[in-house]
Amino acid sequence: MQFHTSITNVSANGGETIRGKKLDDLITHNTFTETIFLILQGRMPTKDETRMMDAIFTSEIDHGPAVASAMAARISASAKNSVHTALAAGILSLGDRHGLATEGAMTFLYHNSDHEDLHALLAEMKQQKQYIPGLGHKLFTTEDPRATTLFSIAKETTLFGTHCEFMMRVHKEVNSQSSKPLPINIDGAIAAILCDMGFDYQLGKSIFIIGRVPGLLAHIHEETINDVGIRRLSPEDVVYKGI
Repeated sequence: MQFHTSITNVSANGGETIRGKKLDDLITHNTFTETIFLILQGRMPTKDETRMMDAIFTSEIDHGPAVASAMAARISASAKNSVHTALAAGILSLGDRHGLATEGAMTFLYHNSDHEDLHALLAEMKQQKQYIPGLGHKLFTTEDPRATTLFSIAKETTLFGTHCEFMMRVHKEVNSQSSKPLPINIDGAIAAILCDMGFDYQLGKSIFIIGRVPGLLAHIHEETINDVGIRRLSPEDVVYKGI
């Protein structure tokens, strides 16, 4: 059985290269973020791209214990599972409604950023009850401050390009047709910036997972050291609807 790869080469003498760069050199001279960019994109990032990726990963790191992934990780940890089992539970709880909307938003942006009639496109999507990924948030009803900050850094680093501009136009047009305000959320901002940085849309979910893992591990550790017992619903929270 053979695996054909252009990612990592480990030679018989113990030397290792990542995308053609010696691992020893990466360890000595480069940051984790730079090396993540290299292994995903196949090239070293510029200084501006490194700053932008640092900002993206930081923006994704945690959103409290109430979200599905943190809850699942903590519940799993409370049952005395191992760290990697609880982490897997948290990651498996990510989905299009929580954490993984970036890929859908990138797909939408890549497919439609050159659409000639944005008003007609969004009106048709609304009629067909198709939602625009990257807009709206349960808590941030008028503005997602994380998205605002990321766009600000994108402008400072000159990485605010055609896809970011298109997302702004989409936001304005959607809100002209919507009965309630829908802010650009963190997924929409990250998606637009990643598109302008040339990332494959299929890496959208991966980048969120990379950013969120440290937060999940922190929740698992806190749950483990607090050791308050197994998490479960109280009887009054369970409503039987059977016959």
